[in-house]
Amino acid sequence: MAITANLVRELRERTSAGMLDCKKALEETNGDFDKAVEWLRTKGIAKAEKKSGRVAAEGLVHSYVHPGGRIGVLLEVNSETDFVARNEQFQHFVNDIAMHVAAMAPRFVSASDIPQDARENERRILLAKAREEGKKPEMLEKIVDGQIKKWAAEICLLDQKFVKNPDLTVDQYLKEMIAKIGENLVVRRFTRYELGEGIEKRVDNFAEEVAKAVRG
Repeated sequence: MAITANLVRELRERTSAGMLDCKKALEETNGDFDKAVEWLRTKGIAKAEKKSGRVAAEGLVHSYVHPGGRIGVLLEVNSETDFVARNEQFQHFVNDIAMHVAAMAPRFVSASDIPQDARENERRILLAKAREEGKKPEMLEKIVDGQIKKWAAEICLLDQKFVKNPDLTVDQYLKEMIAKIGENLVVRRFTRYELGEGIEKRVDNFAEEVAKAVRG
């Protein structure tokens, strides 16, 4: 059976294992999807979600300042043990997330963190805009529901496309790391600072500059 990119992607979505692990599993099982799932489970790679209920109270508070000193991030990522917090792979992951926050300027960690009043305000704006554009009344709610989902994905860290690999969301990158390390990891909170933020000044898109530097 041919091992297609879609099959690899589907296996990754099912198991939360990495792309290379999924490709290897399919190769080892001659493209048999169910057997590939079993192979990943046997190797202990699949199902990072099973670890998500475990308490993660150790970890790191990490600071990242982008070269030039215009944007900085303070980030907390938790692990289950102090041993993992000292792991070089974990520390690299934490720095990656901090760089992503600097580049993409998310407002919240996840959609569940968005205050209800912020959701309602955005919904009012989108409804008014849809009416102004002449959208059919019976389609308004469906249209706005989709727009709200897109808006939440744009401002929430875990739903954003990972700046160093846009084929992954930050959440998928997190799950890959959980599978590799073998412990539950939680991106707890962050604060992003931008030089002169809130002061009326010449407009420079520092976030875009940071994103380009991180990717390049």
